[in-house]
Amino acid sequence: MIYTLTLNPAIDKSSSVEKVVPTKKLRCQTRVFEAGGGGINVSKALAELETHSKCIYLKGGRTGHHLAELLSHQSIDQVVLEIKDFTRENFIVTDTSTQKQYRFGMPGPSVTPEEKDHIIRFLATHLKKGDYLVASGSLPPGLPSAFYAQIASLTKEKEVKLILDTSGTPLLEAAQRGVYLLKPNLSELCFLAARKSLTTREVEEAASEVIEKGFCEVLIVSLGARGALLVTADQLEYVSSPTVYQKSAVGAGDSMVAGIVRGLIGGMPLLDVTKYGVACGTAATMTEGTQLCRKKDVDQLYRWLCRDGM
Repeated sequence: MIYTLTLNPAIDKSSSVEKVVPTKKLRCQTRVFEAGGGGINVSKALAELETHSKCIYLKGGRTGHHLAELLSHQSIDQVVLEIKDFTRENFIVTDTSTQKQYRFGMPGPSVTPEEKDHIIRFLATHLKKGDYLVASGSLPPGLPSAFYAQIASLTKEKEVKLILDTSGTPLLEAAQRGVYLLKPNLSELCFLAARKSLTTREVEEAASEVIEKGFCEVLIVSLGARGALLVTADQLEYVSSPTVYQKSAVGAGDSMVAGIVRGLIGGMPLLDVTKYGVACGTAATMTEGTQLCRKKDVDQLYRWLCRDGM
């Protein structure tokens, strides 16, 4: 079973205006509501890849009900953990005169100690040996920075493969407990390796240090338009990203994680898993706004990556 976990989900409200200027009343065009948050996006991308997952998330208030409705319309298998505070909303506006996008992220709900304990009890009860848990996104107020670390310890005890995609102190503290797979970008790799910056040559060294410290078994470093770097105890491979016309980078990371998970459960070798993840991440950049990858684009890009032994 694949579970995704979103502790700080959001409703992403987006629209566009002719021009963003201060003080004036701006007339927005058609409004769009989308269910967002790291794990939720991974579940949505997995559904597009014809792969089933159970989407666990925190839901509170009227906005939480709206979020559940949005996911129901997309036929996502939901596992709802109720909280008292309201699910957050984000606002995204595109300036059509420049095609620049402005993203306003609101604070998440405050999670109580009782609600925190309920999350752990739920995971402890439902996760089984051999399952995959994709924990993705930020932590809301009320959850300590070590909460992902607590989940890392739980998954290790239950022999569940934890795939973690977060940042900052929560990422480091969880990595110090040891997880199955991490997918940092370069900034997050710097943080894991306690470096202020990394040259191209130092990226391989820092990634190998992460493996040697036991932070994870598999490390897939997202290199943006350059592709990705796969590192394990006995493997170091680059996967270049195909050149495409990019419309938006939003959702590329979550699509990449979905591709990685899809490859893993399909029994692909890790290099092919990485290629499939890169194909999904690249496919997401071919869509507009906050849209995720499309399977037809993924299949085409993956075939390109696999040709001639690439």
